[in-house]
Amino acid sequence: MALFLKPLIIFLHDSCLAFLSLLNHGWSSEDAAGVLKRLQASINTTWGRQLRSLLIVPLFKCLVALCLIISLLVFIEGVYMNLVVLYVKLFKRKPEKVYKWEPMQEDSELGHESYPMVLVQIPMYNEKEVLKLSIGAACRLTWPLDRLIVQVLDDSTDETIKELVNKECAKWESKGVNIKCERRDNRNGYKAGALKQGMKHNYVKLCNYVAIFDADFQPEPDYLQRSVPFLVHNPTVALVQARWRFMNANKCLMTRIQEMSLNYHFMAEQESGSTRHAFFSFNGTAGVWRMAAMEEAGGWNDRTTVEDMDLGVRAGLLGWKFVFLDDLMVKSELPSKFKAFRFQQHRWSCGPANLFRKMIMEIIRNKRVTLWKKLYLIYSFFFLRKILVHFFTFFFYCVVLPTSVFFPEVNIPAWSTFYIPSLITLFIIIATPRSFYLVIFWVLFENVMSMHRTKGTFIGILEGGRVNEWVVTEKLGDALKTKLLPQIGKPRNGCFQSINSKEIMMGIYIMCCACYGLFFGNTLLYLYLFMQAFAFLVSGVGFVGT
Repeated sequence: MALFLKPLIIFLHDSCLAFLSLLNHGWSSEDAAGVLKRLQASINTTWGRQLRSLLIVPLFKCLVALCLIISLLVFIEGVYMNLVVLYVKLFKRKPEKVYKWEPMQEDSELGHESYPMVLVQIPMYNEKEVLKLSIGAACRLTWPLDRLIVQVLDDSTDETIKELVNKECAKWESKGVNIKCERRDNRNGYKAGALKQGMKHNYVKLCNYVAIFDADFQPEPDYLQRSVPFLVHNPTVALVQARWRFMNANKCLMTRIQEMSLNYHFMAEQESGSTRHAFFSFNGTAGVWRMAAMEEAGGWNDRTTVEDMDLGVRAGLLGWKFVFLDDLMVKSELPSKFKAFRFQQHRWSCGPANLFRKMIMEIIRNKRVTLWKKLYLIYSFFFLRKILVHFFTFFFYCVVLPTSVFFPEVNIPAWSTFYIPSLITLFIIIATPRSFYLVIFWVLFENVMSMHRTKGTFIGILEGGRVNEWVVTEKLGDALKTKLLPQIGKPRNGCFQSINSKEIMMGIYIMCCACYGLFFGNTLLYLYLFMQAFAFLVSGVGFVGT
């Protein structure tokens, strides 16, 4: 401490002399110039070097050590999830073998009465481009018409779109489908509010199960035939979740990268959670719920922007089981505009962090589930995957690694910068083999998005001003009419769509670090830094997506 205080005192002494000299003599004084030179020398020799060696370097070493520990935790979690998936594949532990499943059949005496009543909910808000696709797909589900109710929850504010919804509902009603269009006079609670209001109608009480599809999702006709039997024959199962299939994945490079990330999410997180804990995060759409489980869990709650995860966690804490069907896929659409994707990622990172803040004590005090499941929820499900991984990705790969070029005396082991990231990207390739050649772009773009996810996580934990911000992800309705990467290089209105200052600033900083590493460093780290800086700058000028 004394070694640090001494140069600090000298620096403060010289700073005061310089300030007083400037006050007394002005900028042109030779005495003032002499004191300023002495101050500069003090910074460059005594105080600067001692401050670097006694404070800055040790602090940076601590940050590196912390990042290395988190890197190992994230890697172990990834290996664990993929080992579970490997076990499922090798031993063919499909849900049909773990749970009882029999196809639905008409009873010779009861007829259609042997089928349970199913409610299909489609929440939408000004979904002009996709409303016909979603309503049509729901009405084509293979299920007895007298045992099916389709409920369109239309929060649209555009009168033209409201009329389109009315016409589409009337068309299917004329074909014998029991379809209802429900509207509210406000948008309180957004999607959760609409779903909650929809459950209050008297005809809903006749239903045993409820299937939920967002406006851009189109289930195959056999969706209910393949999912509902798990609920009928297994009274402890509350949710059956299908996998998403992205019909516009080839729209542009950004949608291809999203496909890689979400395929890994379903392959690793959802399937491992379903197999090992009979619990995973409800994706908010393409799932069928047992009404009794929803009611016992308290129904929809709009306290966060992840009402789906909120309901799932509450039901899981009551001991209900979830089943994930990897081979049951529902067509959906990925956001192809960068602005829409950023808003979506903000909601997906801010919401879970805020929910963790609100529910951690409820999880700890819960007496309905085992201690092992509580630890899984707190550490693995929430803390590691929903919070820590965002901080780690941004601070390590976008802050600590670039800054390390200024600290050659700090050693960052190769296993943390090359071997572990390489194995994680290998897992990503396994989830989406066709995109193996895009893995470099995936790494760079995920690092860019980690900045927004980190910001969203901070807002969620601290309950900042945008904690309950809900911006509906824009759908273009082009899920069935795209070709491989047709939008890359397509001319835009003007040079750039928008300027994103945060990405620009990060890109400039990493570019400076890359240049310093090129001229003064003794490693090849600058190659990665140049690519990462370019990714930030390209995102900063809005030249991403369509």
